[in-house]
Amino acid sequence: MKRVDDFRLKFGKMEFVPIVIGGMGVDISTAELALEAARLGGIGHISDAMVTDVSDRRFDTKFVKNKLRLYRHNIHNADKTIIKFDLGALAEATRRHVESAMGAKRGDGLIFVNCMEKLTMNAPRETLQVRMASALQAGIDGITLSAGLHLGSFGLLEDHPRFRDAKLGIIVSSLRALQLFLRKNARLNRLPDYVVVEGPLAGGHLGFGTDWAQYDLASIVAEVVRYLKAEQLLIPVIAAGGIFTGGDAVSFLENGSAAVQVATRFTVSNECGLPDKVKQEYFRASEEDIIVNTISPTGYPMRMLRNTPAIGAGIRPNCEAYGYLLDGNGGCAYITAYNREIGLHPAAKVVSVMDKTCLCTHMRNFNCWTCGQTTYRLKDTTRRLVDGSYQMLSAEHIFKDYQFSVDQTVELPEPAK
Repeated sequence: MKRVDDFRLKFGKMEFVPIVIGGMGVDISTAELALEAARLGGIGHISDAMVTDVSDRRFDTKFVKNKLRLYRHNIHNADKTIIKFDLGALAEATRRHVESAMGAKRGDGLIFVNCMEKLTMNAPRETLQVRMASALQAGIDGITLSAGLHLGSFGLLEDHPRFRDAKLGIIVSSLRALQLFLRKNARLNRLPDYVVVEGPLAGGHLGFGTDWAQYDLASIVAEVVRYLKAEQLLIPVIAAGGIFTGGDAVSFLENGSAAVQVATRFTVSNECGLPDKVKQEYFRASEEDIIVNTISPTGYPMRMLRNTPAIGAGIRPNCEAYGYLLDGNGGCAYITAYNREIGLHPAAKVVSVMDKTCLCTHMRNFNCWTCGQTTYRLKDTTRRLVDGSYQMLSAEHIFKDYQFSVDQTVELPEPAK
């Protein structure tokens, strides 16, 4: 029986354990989690989602407080067009986050940063360019482009001295999306170093419509692998979404994937940034508790737990402090939905907004419980404790279970003392 450890992800002459831990924001895929992946010979992601807030919590900076002070006068104004991010502060926050992680790296693996195009921040081009360039300047091993087609993202980096040095990859959910990206960037003579193919069972935002259940990861991966082979493009393909066991991973590695990207099982690791009480919610979840809805202001469907506090919450938009999802015109679908409910219920002290959510505030407060479709299986990977809660796991235990297990087996942790 083959194991994941029988395969290697190759970038030129470099070889890695073909396990990539996905970049879950906001600071859910912590530096500590990414560092464990790198120490064990794989690849770990940190996320640059809401990086100024992450910096404030990790390094005692005051980026969010300063931004709120600057725009406090606009709190009750529905028009958010004046709210802008200080690009210098954004660059400094990114530098601190990345340099801290890279300075602590041990082992033969790599650390990448996940950059979402949908974090438009009222200046889509400028803020994305600063985030990516600052990460490269701070020494990140690679950048994974996510949550968007990123047709112009390589162009934003073409003058950076590390444009051809760092690993640059993209997440797609279809062959068509990959083809669009390759055509758009052909003039740069710079192919992506890897392509993450994310299927419909992934956590958080999905690259599919509400018909997501009609698709399956294996078919999309096979289509992408065939296309790249026919075009003689030697780009490693990394399968992602719903890969729960080492056996699942091996099936993709045997059929053309160069590696697998996994995240769900690491949400209940000690190193994950979720609060312990939320991790227990993930353990307790049943299959019926996992839903896909359209409450994200990004326009993408999003998978989460049914009892996530963000659903139906009617909090005032907090764009003056956050505002990471403001589009280039200062708009956000949640602001529109919130103001509609305020107009319908002018005397209400609290309103409920069911169709959209204030993703910035809820993600920052860990009240948007996004999850993968296999979350309900997490309870089968650990032990039930005498108090009814579930024993959390080390990232090393989970990583090695993927790496060395055979078939569909999952090794339980040693009983907690």
